[in-house]
Amino acid sequence: MLTLQGVSYTHPNKDTLFTDIHLSVPTGEKVAIVGNNGAGKSTLLKIIAGILVPASGTIKADGQVYYVPQHYGQYSGLTVAEALHIDKKLKALTAILAGDTAEENFQWLDDDWTIEERCQEALAYWEMEGLDLNQPMDTLSGGQKTRVFLTGIQIHQPSVVLLDEPSNHLDVQSRKRLYDYIANARETLVVVSHDVTLLNLLDTTHELSKKGISSYGGNYDFYAAQKAIEQEALSQDIRNKEKALRKAKETERETMERQQKLDARGRKKQEKAGLPTISLKTFQNSAEKSTAKIKGAHAEKIDNISEELQSLRKDLPDADKMKVLFDNSTLHQGKILATAKDANFRYGDKAVWKTALSFQILSGERIAIKGPNGSGKTTLIKLLLGNLQPSAGSLTRADFNSIYIDQDYSLIDNDLTVYQQLEQFNHGALQEHEIKMRLSRFLFDKDDWDKPNRYLSGGEKMRLMLCSLTVSNQPLDVIILDEPTNNLDIQNINILVHALKDYKGTLLVISHDEYFLQQIGVTRTIDLE
Repeated sequence: MLTLQGVSYTHPNKDTLFTDIHLSVPTGEKVAIVGNNGAGKSTLLKIIAGILVPASGTIKADGQVYYVPQHYGQYSGLTVAEALHIDKKLKALTAILAGDTAEENFQWLDDDWTIEERCQEALAYWEMEGLDLNQPMDTLSGGQKTRVFLTGIQIHQPSVVLLDEPSNHLDVQSRKRLYDYIANARETLVVVSHDVTLLNLLDTTHELSKKGISSYGGNYDFYAAQKAIEQEALSQDIRNKEKALRKAKETERETMERQQKLDARGRKKQEKAGLPTISLKTFQNSAEKSTAKIKGAHAEKIDNISEELQSLRKDLPDADKMKVLFDNSTLHQGKILATAKDANFRYGDKAVWKTALSFQILSGERIAIKGPNGSGKTTLIKLLLGNLQPSAGSLTRADFNSIYIDQDYSLIDNDLTVYQQLEQFNHGALQEHEIKMRLSRFLFDKDDWDKPNRYLSGGEKMRLMLCSLTVSNQPLDVIILDEPTNNLDIQNINILVHALKDYKGTLLVISHDEYFLQQIGVTRTIDLE
């Protein structure tokens, strides 16, 4: 059993991230925590793991808790054994077997005589046989680092497992192994992920937001269906409130026109009666006060409805608040963009592909480039962009305008501010107020305009990149995406999907996320070995 009672967390800068979180996870249950970037999902996992200390509240877990983190290079200075917190235990076992019977060694080992066997079994399960536990973490690929932390589950044999974006960096084969583990796991699982296939393997979904944590009694598909019902109800509330606002403004206009006619009629009667000037002024002042009172009452009602409408609109999904319109390709559908004939590339004496590549890419196609980690997907992209030339065979390409979007959104210059970034892409000579309007449309308000890009989250960088492309005023014939969803939450993935669905051009996508590929309408695959 895992229980959180009244958990709150405040950043070191005194900003409150979330308050009064209550969550109960029965033994053996598998739950997801979803929510927008910045909601505090990873922070909540770190609090449960004991890495961060909550501002208030308590966490109770039956048995050992093991945490599989996201990794951004923070473990580069460690060996595999150190990252898994087993280095001292392995060192003690080695010393004991070598005849060193110091009490300290037995304390570190704590009667765990099967630690080495479990390490080898775990490495084998995650297809990392032969990995040296003393090998530095910074010599491993992203996928290998993720699998290292996954091996810790079998090594430590915890009761509760916390998984933070565990499918990031994994290729298709490793993802299948992860899905198999989750489907058959007996441990209590708490998972943060944007991988819909993975989320659908879990029993319950909990949504973390500024309002707290809300529980849904099913997997991600069930959660999404319930959210769709909620969003439709919200949209209907917004439509009703918009109608009420229009009606209130119309009523105000009609009332004011009627009052002005009454005032004018009254003045004429007073003038015909030949009343003195002081009486006319008294009547005029009384009429003006009456008009102001009526106008104030209507204004208050309109302001109240406007505030309610604004509050409702804040709860709309971000994908519904913006419209991404690329300058689409001017090439005709079916134009041959690239032709490979027995193409290969060598690094030193080693060919990248066992079988040379032969294919054509036509304008308007949506193609996934697939293969395990290390199969040369990025090398192929460099060949298609003309940055590399084949070592064998041929690869001919037509002239086309392309944009390459990698998982780190390298199009974003970290040395610039948000506003300066758009200026760099402002080939259409938009005025300053037009640039700021565009930024606001992509959810960057005036407090964000001077923020350095280096401090943006993955989702914010993606939105800024999309915004940059919409102001560039240049047609995009080909968009190339290299693992674009790795650093995004589900909400920002949906924004990207909306943008790509409307794009009229050629898409080349490297991704292990089958659900994402399906959503953006990929119709063909280039498989690499």
